[in-house]
Amino acid sequence: MLFEEKTGEVVSSLKCENCGATLHYAPGTNSLKCDYCGTVNKIESSTQEIHAVDYNDFITTTVRSTANTQQAVIVKCNNCGASTTMLPNVTADSCPFCASPLVVDHAETTNVLQPHYVIPFIIKEQEALQNFQKWMNKLWFAPSDLVKKVKDASSHQLKGVYIPHWSYDTDSYSRYSGQRGEYYYTTETYSVTVNGRAETRTRQVRHTRWYSASGDVNNVFRDVLICASPSLPPKMAQILEPWHLEQLKSFDPRYLSGFRAEMYTWNAEKGLEMAKQRMAPVIEDTIRDDIGGDEQRIDHYNTDYNNLALKYLLLPVWISAYKYDKKLYHFVVNACTGEVTGDRPYSWMKITLTVLAVIVAIYLIYQASSGA
Repeated sequence: MLFEEKTGEVVSSLKCENCGATLHYAPGTNSLKCDYCGTVNKIESSTQEIHAVDYNDFITTTVRSTANTQQAVIVKCNNCGASTTMLPNVTADSCPFCASPLVVDHAETTNVLQPHYVIPFIIKEQEALQNFQKWMNKLWFAPSDLVKKVKDASSHQLKGVYIPHWSYDTDSYSRYSGQRGEYYYTTETYSVTVNGRAETRTRQVRHTRWYSASGDVNNVFRDVLICASPSLPPKMAQILEPWHLEQLKSFDPRYLSGFRAEMYTWNAEKGLEMAKQRMAPVIEDTIRDDIGGDEQRIDHYNTDYNNLALKYLLLPVWISAYKYDKKLYHFVVNACTGEVTGDRPYSWMKITLTVLAVIVAIYLIYQASSGA
């Protein structure tokens, strides 16, 4: 099927046959639903097995081929630089990542690389909002007006966005040189004074004897996930893990209907370098296990990453971005697991009062015990 024919087929399937409105994907289902008349169209699931593609083929061929692209209307935020797809018939909107107004008149229709797989939204907006508000209620030392301010606006600020990720597979082979430390003990004599008299005692003192070590180790890595965009802080993106990757589905643009999708900023090569950084601690632990002994030193190691493969994924989140005292804060709900994470402002007045209350309590306890 030609690209133009496929695009036309998708557009046609998004139109409600009953009232003509645009159908939206219904989270937690495998269907499109009309928000006006309730018409439901099922999305036929692909029977294709989930598998990674060869990394070198991807970066040399796939990303350069127009056969692997699809048309999308993209708007770029002038403040944070995030590029996301535009929802149809929207004349005014804000960036889901920094809450800045979007200049929708500057949206452009362009060809973008089609992802391999997607996890459709599972957590509904209302459930995400409930999880979000429970998380907010548990915040310690938050400004008094924060919870109310965010709750009042969160129903409007909570936006469904697909975040781009790279998933890497590789079989690593590492050659290393280092040192193995083995403990041994010697008896040491020392003197102490007890009741005015000198006494001689002994104790065991631990030492480490070092030996040269070298060798090679193998590691198998599967689905090392890297967020392909800096729009979310890296620590926040990692806290959202783990994702239920067993729920991946072959990419179908109908899953995106009613939601935004962010375009990747970091390409597959940049993502691989970041993936190597995440794999490094695992490789180093394997090397230490191979060196053995009581302590280990790694002087140097080189790693070959064999059988490199990847998947380009879209993973769903509900996100709220707002500004408090001119500073940007994010709250994110994993739309696959319901997990909530975010950053928040602190009330230094509450912290100060709490510290003072603790000091007063300690003083009163001390006075009471002294009086007794």
